[in-house]
Amino acid sequence: MSTQHVVTLTCQDRPGIVHAVTAGLLQVGANVVENAQFTDHDTGTFCMRTVVSTPDVESVAVHAAVAGALRPGAADPGARLRVRPLQRRPRVLILVSRHDHCLVDLLYRWRGGMLPIDICAIVSNHPDARPLAEGDGIEFHHLPVTKDTKAAQEQQILELVDSHAVDLVVLARYMQILSDRLCAQLSGRAINIHHSFLPGFKGARPYHQAHERGVKLIGATAHFVTADLDEGPIIEQDVARVSHTHTAEQLVELGQDTERLVLARAVRAYAEDRVFLVGHKTVVFP
Repeated sequence: MSTQHVVTLTCQDRPGIVHAVTAGLLQVGANVVENAQFTDHDTGTFCMRTVVSTPDVESVAVHAAVAGALRPGAADPGARLRVRPLQRRPRVLILVSRHDHCLVDLLYRWRGGMLPIDICAIVSNHPDARPLAEGDGIEFHHLPVTKDTKAAQEQQILELVDSHAVDLVVLARYMQILSDRLCAQLSGRAINIHHSFLPGFKGARPYHQAHERGVKLIGATAHFVTADLDEGPIIEQDVARVSHTHTAEQLVELGQDTERLVLARAVRAYAEDRVFLVGHKTVVFP
């Protein structure tokens, strides 16, 4: 009997990293079945994602073996090593308002086994999505919000994140601006879908700005949530082409299709440990 694990590593680049990782994996009898690596030369950051098969070895043992092999010669306090059993799917909390097209798409893909996640709850500031949640047996929380109740409402969201051991919060067209406090609490584990081309680069050297932000494509944008509104590191983008023949209603339809696709890709990439945060941008392995 064998067990599969996803091993991810982010650290400062140096000679011998791949050798050390594979040597550590060999100690626990692991067989590499998938591997991707990349060095961001702007920051000197090395990113590696490896899927391994082991003879029924616990993830903690895999982690210890790889960490031990990396330790000699390593002087990188910012290094991040993670080992996840492949069968342990990320737990997801979805936030939504009245526009439910992204929610419907995520539920469809989850139901059909196309999204390797566990949706533990859906939260909305409106009651409209309750039938969708309850139809799939998912816990639904109607948490209305006003200017005066925003802090208390966000505290309820955080309590749900903690009580359900949530790995990822997905803003599936949640039409509320999160406070700086909530953004900080969810840093690196909250994804938003924006119905526009992000970011818009102004001033000099726009292509250099785009490179620094890791722009993928121009179109609907899925990005990590930060306190800087709609300025978070970009995970996924796509484009919908239109012409003078399209009506406003057709543009809405095309835009919503793009949002659905982009958000689903971003959530899947995160769920499969393919997304690495490197400064203000991301490395996303295919």
